[in-house]
Amino acid sequence: MAGGITDTGELYSPYVGLVYMFNLIVGTGALTMPKAFATAGWLVSLVLLMFLGFMSYMTTTFVVEAMAAANAQLRWKRMEKRKDDEDEDSSSGVSDSDVLLQDGYERAETRPILSVQRRGSANIFEITERVEMGQMASMFFNKVGVNLFYFCIIIYLYGDLAIYAAAVPVSLMQVTCSVTGNHSCSVGDSTKYNDTDKCWGPIRRIDAYRLYLAAFTLLLGPFTFFNVQKTKYLQIMTSLMRWIAFILMIILALIRISRGQAEGHPSMAELSGIRNLFGVCVYSFMCQHSLPSLITPISKKKHVNKLVLLDYILILAFYSLLSFTAIYCFRNDTLMDMYTLNFTNCEIVSVAFIRYFLGLFPVFTISTNFPIIAVTLRNNWKTLFHREGGTYPWLVDRIVFPAITLIPPVLVAFCTHDLESLVGITGAYAGNGIQYLIPAFLAYCSRKDTQLVFGSGTVNKHLSPFRHSFWIVFVLIWGFSCFIFVTANIVLSESKL
Repeated sequence: MAGGITDTGELYSPYVGLVYMFNLIVGTGALTMPKAFATAGWLVSLVLLMFLGFMSYMTTTFVVEAMAAANAQLRWKRMEKRKDDEDEDSSSGVSDSDVLLQDGYERAETRPILSVQRRGSANIFEITERVEMGQMASMFFNKVGVNLFYFCIIIYLYGDLAIYAAAVPVSLMQVTCSVTGNHSCSVGDSTKYNDTDKCWGPIRRIDAYRLYLAAFTLLLGPFTFFNVQKTKYLQIMTSLMRWIAFILMIILALIRISRGQAEGHPSMAELSGIRNLFGVCVYSFMCQHSLPSLITPISKKKHVNKLVLLDYILILAFYSLLSFTAIYCFRNDTLMDMYTLNFTNCEIVSVAFIRYFLGLFPVFTISTNFPIIAVTLRNNWKTLFHREGGTYPWLVDRIVFPAITLIPPVLVAFCTHDLESLVGITGAYAGNGIQYLIPAFLAYCSRKDTQLVFGSGTVNKHLSPFRHSFWIVFVLIWGFSCFIFVTANIVLSESKL
């Protein structure tokens, strides 16, 4: 994203990159997937999950291709600038702006690119510089396209922060209310609790949730006003906790099923649940906006598309295993929005440490990600309004931008803690744009620009396997159709109420 907060970093092997991508994709969305599976039916869910996984893989290859094209054009512009600097003595009036891409187009027809090809050869499209999606949008889109890109990614990040801001207090409320209230050890049983039920004495559950939300905001909100860097050890710790939690949930569900204690009888298809399932699946396969930070440090990128494909197959298998064990282990009406909370019941898990670890798992992992996403959103706001050569007043830079970053998602979390709907809406709208529409437009525009600058005979070494223009058209039609479908579904659902 524009205004990234991490450097390219040290190089790592393709297989380490594969692990990092797995950890990036498998996150909060996976915890809401079991309930979405149960709501939509197992057959519909499996088919949609496989199809959306395929679509996400396709658009991932589009982004990788655009990254290679952007790297090639940056190299070409530097070569052109060096050549212009050498010709500066001729007093031809060449200005710094001559290194811009548009001027390069005018020279492309009269100045052969052979010198660039000889100097760069096959490495002209090597991905060595981290070019964020915002920068690629600025390179390949017009002004309207750039503004639409920032609008889409800002809305998505707002949704992300709202989900994070709600998930932590929900987990804390469910665990602590069950421990200190009158429902000890029964979070994951068949009993349904209302927000108005008592938690601690006169304190209602909704009051406890909002108290935790206030504490969460006061503790992590200030990080929005400063720069934050995700450390290597923090990433290792959260990744380890994530793997332990997911593997524990799968094993515990399988044990319960093998003992004949399974209660789930999922239906094959429930069309009313497709809208939320679609949003959850899109959100759960989201990685396109972080690909520049993920792919650029990989040392050998020759087979990067094959490694990405392997990653998607593993993730698809993991999601299927997690969701199917969940929907057959638990009844539909007992599956929680946050799946970890189903394992805080003494009848499901007898070991107290495991109950608390799973119940509080989202608190630890999400809390470490919240400042990162908040700072990224703040920087995107700054980039959107930035003008060349301009600077922001201290009040705007240090107070206004962090405030407009932090306040809206906290207000949303204050009004609702329906995580399934938050994930569904975020994925179905902003996630749809980032995962489908933007990568497709990036691939289309970068191909046009590459042909214009380097000639039609130049081949991008990282060209997507889906190189035919049919696939770009298909993705665009699919993306716009999803907008229409989800909106119509919401309108029809509200009209029935």
